[in-house]
Amino acid sequence: MGTAKEGFDNEKYISQQTESILKRVERFNNKLYLEFGGKLLYDYHAARVLPGYDPNVKMRLIKELKDRADILLCIYAGDIERKKIRADFGITYDADAMKLIDDLRSWNISVRGVVITRFENQPSAVLFKNKLERRGIHVFTHRFTKGYPTNVDLIVSDEGYGANERIPTEKPLVIVTGPGPGSGKMATCLSQLYHDYKSGIKSGYAKFETFPIWNLPLKHPVNVAYEAATADIRDFNQIDPFHLEAYGEACVNYNRDVEVFPVLRRILEKITGEPSFYKSPTDMGDRSHWSATEATRESTAARPLNSWTARSSRGITPH
Repeated sequence: MGTAKEGFDNEKYISQQTESILKRVERFNNKLYLEFGGKLLYDYHAARVLPGYDPNVKMRLIKELKDRADILLCIYAGDIERKKIRADFGITYDADAMKLIDDLRSWNISVRGVVITRFENQPSAVLFKNKLERRGIHVFTHRFTKGYPTNVDLIVSDEGYGANERIPTEKPLVIVTGPGPGSGKMATCLSQLYHDYKSGIKSGYAKFETFPIWNLPLKHPVNVAYEAATADIRDFNQIDPFHLEAYGEACVNYNRDVEVFPVLRRILEKITGEPSFYKSPTDMGDRSHWSATEATRESTAARPLNSWTARSSRGITPH
């Protein structure tokens, strides 16, 4: 028998992804808001799906970028109020946010601020805000975006994104992350973009996601595993129809990215006053790093799907 291949090259991932992200920053005049999905630490789902994957490799990537990046952490006020529990760690989302801040600091990475999204003065959210501020952490509150998702003229106005507090950032890359799906990462990025354009700063927006892997077949075991892991939030993989139409290339994406893309494209065009830079949701995602999985194509083929059932934390939900 031959020696088994280690499917995922972590060093190649960090090198290629750093290069790709910084190129995207340059493309947008050295100001990019990067919606960063998935778990930053202890991503054992990805490690099960991708042999050789370091569960902390995304934190290593952020550390590589930290001198050029501000970090914003988003949390949905409703999750705080309902005391929503993370299934993997058994802790509430607000406790997870505090833990993530401490984890980032242990890696010598500081958080620029915490954004409490869809904030309506919920009592538990106010207590959480006060706790953060006592620790010297900057806290910003954003409310539900008026008009979302149908009234683009209202969304992209002073009553929509303009009603949110502008968050001061200094570095060319702003990584916007948060615990779990629906934390308000996309709305935070787009609010910042709105304020920037009103100030004459032509910044940009992009997404960073782990799954599905766009250049593996739709029914490859890795993509099937992602689909199985997110069945509880009704995610499913599909061929990106916008990418296929624009480029004649079949790429894998997932249903909510595909569904939200027409609205998101209209919002971006309304903010910038120009045709969208992105022709498809696959364009938006910074996924060039997946050449790091070449050996994974072979090494995952024999793995049983019932070992890939950890929950994933990606997703786009209402503002």
